[in-house]
Amino acid sequence: MILDGLLCFTGLLNGASGTIGVAATRNDAPTTGSQVSSNQIDLGLIGLPAFASGGGARDIGIGDDPAMKILVQVAVALTGGTSLQVNIQGAPDNGSGAPGSFVVYASGPVVAEASLIVGARLFDIDMPRPALDFPPPRFLQLGFVSVGTHGAGQVTGFLVLDRHDLPANANAVLGGYPAGINIAN
Repeated sequence: MILDGLLCFTGLLNGASGTIGVAATRNDAPTTGSQVSSNQIDLGLIGLPAFASGGGARDIGIGDDPAMKILVQVAVALTGGTSLQVNIQGAPDNGSGAPGSFVVYASGPVVAEASLIVGARLFDIDMPRPALDFPPPRFLQLGFVSVGTHGAGQVTGFLVLDRHDLPANANAVLGGYPAGINIAN
């Protein structure tokens, strides 16, 4: 799995100025309510004419093989809150090279605080197709929906070509079969 700084949703590197980014890291620290990732990924094609319906955006969600994937993982255990949910949001170009209105393309599961430990994967999906009658996105960002107030904790999020998708055990350590499965020899 290759992590590309230009396809990173979180953190304050590469000139991002988000309010939940953690300085000098590729992490965000969602605290309470609804927040968005520090970085927006611009899929614009520089130098090519903008299409009326898509703003000249690259299409990354058609379901090609391999499809682009979303990876959101806990970097520092979250504490003090109740739960966290992550979603992917997209927006077309507003006509001046800036994002229009963001809409939610897909939402991950609501993860209880006790499961928000280091290494926990929060949102492993292929990049979804745009909704019907919605142009392909030029801009992408993550949305974080927190219940309660997280006193500590950080998450990292990337758009990747390939994830390391070996299932994790309940303690977020990579493993094979979950506990309780017996294989006859």
